[in-house]
Amino acid sequence: MTKKIIPESELIINPDGSVFHLHLRPEQLTDRVILVGDPSRVDMVAEFFDTKTFEVSSREFHTIGGTYKGKPIMCLSHGIGPDNIDIVINELDALANIDFKTREVRDKKRVLTLVRIGTSGALQPELSLGTPVIAEKSIGFDGVLNYYAGRNEVADLDFEHALCTHTDWNPLWAKPYVVDADPELVNRIGGDDMVRGNTISAVGFYGPQGRELRLPLANPGLNRSIEAFEYNGRKITNYEMESAPLQGLGKLMGHKAMTVCSIIANRFNTVANPNYKSGIRDLIATVLERI
Repeated sequence: MTKKIIPESELIINPDGSVFHLHLRPEQLTDRVILVGDPSRVDMVAEFFDTKTFEVSSREFHTIGGTYKGKPIMCLSHGIGPDNIDIVINELDALANIDFKTREVRDKKRVLTLVRIGTSGALQPELSLGTPVIAEKSIGFDGVLNYYAGRNEVADLDFEHALCTHTDWNPLWAKPYVVDADPELVNRIGGDDMVRGNTISAVGFYGPQGRELRLPLANPGLNRSIEAFEYNGRKITNYEMESAPLQGLGKLMGHKAMTVCSIIANRFNTVANPNYKSGIRDLIATVLERI
């Protein structure tokens, strides 16, 4: 069987042997990866590490690798938005499963454990500020997964159809996709003290999440329609911007992936807490213990 060779134009490798955007080398990759949006939050995560073995910064991608309770681990920032997740997951997978010297795809696939710790806005009144919500199902409004073969095989097509019908989905928008997080990872990280949610990954922060500043919205009633939607007795819990492409690409590539977010705003109750960092620190400590 002929091995797949990745051309230079499709996977750019820097002169130092690192992958193009992340500037990480294959030997630096660990099997367990904590993902965060804010580059400065990487330092907060790394404060818990026993040792720090390397640090790399490139654009919004900041990585610190080390050990936690004797086990290799790294924390990587992905910036804001689903397009960044497309870059991060593809480059992490390349580091794991492509030989950078020969450009051949490896026969034996390496499986990564990818846990994103983020912040989110709740869509249901009972979700109080500071509540950790796992994206057990993630609903991508971003369209990233629609560009990859096998999209339907990893998606919940019945959920997608029900949501589009209920909301009278605008055909000008990307078709939503719905992907489950890795179930073993959800149970391990979530324990019995985290909410299991249906989480939307929006393609932006303002209009795409129903926020109206100066520009009017194309569908001002969309959030109310989403809040009322139920599938198999469960409602949509929260908005964020990265969980769906993470879980979708992770599933297509054979990695274990999930997102857990701390609620820092409740869109239904119109309240927010900009001083949320202590809650995030507690969530980081919990995830590190369970990952």
